[in-house]
Amino acid sequence: MPNSAAAPIAVPGLRRNMVTICAMTATIMQALDTTIANVALPYMQGSLSASQDQINWVLTSYIVAAAIMTAPVGWIANRFGRKRIFIICAGGFTIASVLCGLAQDIDQMVLFRLLQGVFGAALVPLSQAVMLDSYALHERAKAMSIWGMGVMMGPIMGPSLGAWLTETYSWHWVFFVNLPFGIFTVLGLLVFMDETRKSFELRFDWFGFAALAVAIGSLQLALDRGEQLGWLESGEIIAEFVVSGIGFYYFFAHSLTTSSPFIQFALFRDRNFITGCVFMAVMGLVLYSTMALASPYLQNVIGYPIITAGVLLASRGCGTFVAMMLVGRMMHYIEARTLIISGLGLTALSLFYMTGWTDQTGVPEIVTLSIIQGFGFGLVFVPLSTVAFLTLPNQLRTDGTAMLTLMRNVASSIGISVVIAQLTEGARRAHAVLSEHVNPFNHAMQMPDVSGMINMGTDAGRALADAMVNVQAQIIAFSRDYQMVMIFILCTIPLALMIGSSRAALRKQSAAPEHAVIE
Repeated sequence: MPNSAAAPIAVPGLRRNMVTICAMTATIMQALDTTIANVALPYMQGSLSASQDQINWVLTSYIVAAAIMTAPVGWIANRFGRKRIFIICAGGFTIASVLCGLAQDIDQMVLFRLLQGVFGAALVPLSQAVMLDSYALHERAKAMSIWGMGVMMGPIMGPSLGAWLTETYSWHWVFFVNLPFGIFTVLGLLVFMDETRKSFELRFDWFGFAALAVAIGSLQLALDRGEQLGWLESGEIIAEFVVSGIGFYYFFAHSLTTSSPFIQFALFRDRNFITGCVFMAVMGLVLYSTMALASPYLQNVIGYPIITAGVLLASRGCGTFVAMMLVGRMMHYIEARTLIISGLGLTALSLFYMTGWTDQTGVPEIVTLSIIQGFGFGLVFVPLSTVAFLTLPNQLRTDGTAMLTLMRNVASSIGISVVIAQLTEGARRAHAVLSEHVNPFNHAMQMPDVSGMINMGTDAGRALADAMVNVQAQIIAFSRDYQMVMIFILCTIPLALMIGSSRAALRKQSAAPEHAVIE
C-alpha cells in the first residue's frame, strides 16, 4: 500500500541533522512543560492572587487540553500536511508560553495554559513521526534513542530546572525559557523539513472526536482533582467518572459501527504495536508515579532544600541518558524483549531497595539507586519505541505516534493519582497505628533519655512526639507506595514475551525497500 503520509527518508547530512535537532527541541519543550511549572506554583499563587484551588488549574488546564488534543493529531497531520501542522503547533506553543509568562491574573494564566496544551499536544507525536521518517529502517533504534532522550529527560529535569529558574530569577522565566527554543524550532522546520502529501479527501469524525474528548477530559479532571476533593466522597468526582464512562461508551459504539472512524482501528491489528501501547502505558505510569514520590520524599521526609532535591533527582536522568546512548547499538545484537525485561527488572530492583529508605538515607544510596532506575527506564523506552513501529504500515505511523503519546499521558495521570492517594491514606493509617503506642504507659516512653526529651505532660513534648510520628508514618507510606509500583512492574514483565523477534524483523526490513510495508 502506498504511503500517503510519510515523507521520503532524508539523506544523512545537514538537512537531516537539522530536522533531528528541531524535532528534539520541540520534544524537550513539551516534555519540560509537563513538570517545570509545578515547583513555581507557590510563587505564582501569591503573584496572581489565586486560591489553592485556582492555582491548581494552572496544571489541570494544560494536562486536560493536551490530553484531548493528542487524539486527533494523526488525522490533522494527514489532512493538512505534517510540516504545516508541526510549524503551527511549535509557533503556537511558543507564543502561548510567552503569554503565560506575561499573565497578570489567574484567569489569563489558565486561558494561556489551555492554549499551551492545545498546541503542545502535537509536538511529541509529530516529532516522533518525523524522526521515524528521517532515518532508514536499520537506523530506527538510533533515532528512537535520540528522540527518547528528550521525552524521558524533560520530565526528570523539569522540576530541578523550574526550581533553579524560580529561585534565581522569577516564576515568569519558567515560561520564557521556551522562547529561544521555540523560535529556533520554527525557523529550522521552515527551512529544512519536507512537507508530506496532504489527503484532502479525509473527512473528520466530529461525533467520535467529541465523545472521546469528553471521555478523556472528564477522566483527566477526575484524576487530577480527586485527591483535593476526596475522590468518591465528592459528587463532582463521581459525576466526572460517570461522564467519562458514557463518553468512552459512545466513542467505541460509534467507532465500531461507522465506515470512517476517528481512530484508525487498523493500528490494533499489529501485535507489536499493541504490545508497544501496553508497555508505553506501563512506562508512563511508572515514570511519573515514581517522580511524584521522589521529590516530596527528598524534601518533606529527609529535609533537602528544593535545589538540592532537584540535583539529586537529575541523577536519574544521567542513568537514562547513558542507557539511551548504548541501547541503540545493543539492539543490533540483543532482542528488544530481552532489553525491555532487563530494564523492567532493574527498575523493580531499585524500587525494592527504595522501600527501605528512611529519613537517614544518605546521598550515595539515593544517587546510586536513582541512576540504576534511570538506566532501567532507558533500556525499556528505546526498544519499546522501536518495536511498536517495526511492522506497522507507514500510512498509520502518525496515528500510531499520537496513540502512543495518548496512552502514556493517560497512564501517567492514573499513576500519579493512585500513588498520591495511597500515600495520603497510608500516612493517615500509619499515623493512627503509631499514635496508639505513644502514651505514658509505653515502657519506651518511660526511659530517662526519652522522657527527658519528650515530656508528654507539656505541649512542646506532645508536639515533638507528633512530629516524630508524622515522619515515621510518611516513611511507612512511601515504602508501601514503592512496593506497590514494584509489584506492578513485576506483574507486567511476562507481557514482554508477546513481542516478536526484533532482530529478525530488522534484518527482514533492511533487505526490503525503505518504505515497503511488512505485513
